[in-house]
Amino acid sequence: MEIYLVFVDAIRNSNKFWAAIVEDGNLTVQWGRVGYQAQTKVHTLGNHQRAVSKFNNLVAEKKGKGYRESQPEIDTCDVYEIERAIGLLNAIRSYVIHRNFDQHYIQLLNQYLKIVPTPLGMQINPYTIYRTHADVDHQQELLNSLLATPAPQAVAVAVGHTPESTIEPKVVSLKTISKNFWRHL
Repeated sequence: MEIYLVFVDAIRNSNKFWAAIVEDGNLTVQWGRVGYQAQTKVHTLGNHQRAVSKFNNLVAEKKGKGYRESQPEIDTCDVYEIERAIGLLNAIRSYVIHRNFDQHYIQLLNQYLKIVPTPLGMQINPYTIYRTHADVDHQQELLNSLLATPAPQAVAVAVGHTPESTIEPKVVSLKTISKNFWRHL
């Protein structure tokens, strides 16, 4: 059992993550600023049930403070989330072209950064993350390239069993593009 949460508020210079994993009777928690060395704490709770209970309590507490589920260190993401990120970039592009960095732009940016956790440094300046529409276009091209890349599909079939028609969500890796993602940061 594991989870990766992010809290993003570009105006308040907040871009942090919180992650937890339950293994046997231990709960390991990591937290910090996206893109920086995490702090780690291991809770030794004696049994799996207590570790799961502590996990659930801490997750509820973090979600109550505004943390939302995301992808660990921009590793994998389902296609729906990539498409949603592209849609947000389309909306952001208009604001960048017109240099209109109002509250709606900030909301769109925060939503985008929740989908694609990004190391933006210690001081976030939401007005210079995208300097030109070319910066937005660059990210859109990279995200679109993920949609064109076939994801590896794993299928398990029991002996003597005909597989039912199930649609597995396609998963893609953002790590393949992360090196070139923020070309000016």
